[in-house]
Amino acid sequence: MSTVTVDYIPGHDGVRIAVHRLGAGRPVVMLHGLSSSAQVNWIPYGTAQAVADAGFEAIMIDQRVHGLSEVPQAADAYPPDVMALDMEIVIPALGLGAFDLVGYSMGSRLAVKLIGRGLAPEKLILGGMGLEGLTNWKARRDHFLALLDRFDTAKAGDADFVSISFMRSRKVDPVALSRLLLSMTDIAPEVLDRITMPTLVLCGADDSDNGSADALVQALPNARRGTIPGNHMSAVTMPSFGAAIVDYLLA
Repeated sequence: MSTVTVDYIPGHDGVRIAVHRLGAGRPVVMLHGLSSSAQVNWIPYGTAQAVADAGFEAIMIDQRVHGLSEVPQAADAYPPDVMALDMEIVIPALGLGAFDLVGYSMGSRLAVKLIGRGLAPEKLILGGMGLEGLTNWKARRDHFLALLDRFDTAKAGDADFVSISFMRSRKVDPVALSRLLLSMTDIAPEVLDRITMPTLVLCGADDSDNGSADALVQALPNARRGTIPGNHMSAVTMPSFGAAIVDYLLA
């Protein structure tokens, strides 16, 4: 089994961004979901190892406020699309040449945002994402902001207690995460026309948290659907998730 290494690259406004790397070969940049990290989405369930074992280098980036990356406290550390601003510094600094791009949930939104701003991966995998999660972000954002409002008071049996417990288990900073959520902007429908690279929309069979994956496939010029067992929280833990990623990268 390969060893994960961690480096830090200054992002927008100098915030330290953690970059985890595993394996050697063609680079695969991997962007995690909200309240997650490389150590939550990609490493513990074998997904990163599967990518590395297939002859790729898994490059897993913790976004600001997440994982081993810095959690800035100042309100002005969260301008519109600050994660995209970070990635527009961090990814070029990696000096990758040709690479593929994988996202899950928030990471899929970020991937689409970056491609709309000019990033050009060879292949794209959008995990845990549907059309509405891209083009109607306000509804999803407001849902998460409501969870954070109850971060300290929610108790077992309450609606969304599982989601709030997940955030608590990740020891997120609710103020910083709220500011990060408010920095994320909608994706204009015409941006989807620019997603011309081969794309896999990969979701659990019971996952509709970010809307319709089938509608997203129809909205993209060069996409197909991949389905694995599970819902939005569990699909990313399945061995079939990593296997589907590897199969698509190798195709």
